Amino acid sequence: MTQVIPEPWATDDVVVLCVPAAGAYLGVLRTATAGLAARLQFTLDEIEDLRIAVDEACAMLLPIATPDAELSCRFAVTDDALTVETSVPTTASGSRLPAESFSWQVLSALADEIDATLNGGQAAIRLTKRRPK
Repeated sequence: MTQVIPEPWATDDVVVLCVPAAGAYLGVLRTATAGLAARLQFTLDEIEDLRIAVDEACAMLLPIATPDAELSCRFAVTDDALTVETSVPTTASGSRLPAESFSWQVLSALADEIDATLNGGQAAIRLTKRRPK
């Protein structure tokens, strides 16, 4: 018998926000991040870290977004973590986003897990922050 292990998104508590891929709309995503992190009882410092991490992830994606693209931000809230996946359509090529940038270092310091993909005309960055115990 095969055991199916659900993906991190396999939860009933998912929020998806789509905004124009422009810096002027990042405040909406930062506010949503803070509200959802507060539900998990993150400290004020951890909430601010998450806001910064989402902002950095979006800042990495905006320059490679196609004209008039939408920036999608998917938040999955589980009992012990908040996972955020930001994505944009892109014409960039390759299989990975650059992991040596300053923004990537910031993400690495602020989130427990990070991953970036560039596949099929879509660029995405996923980050996870675990709830304090």
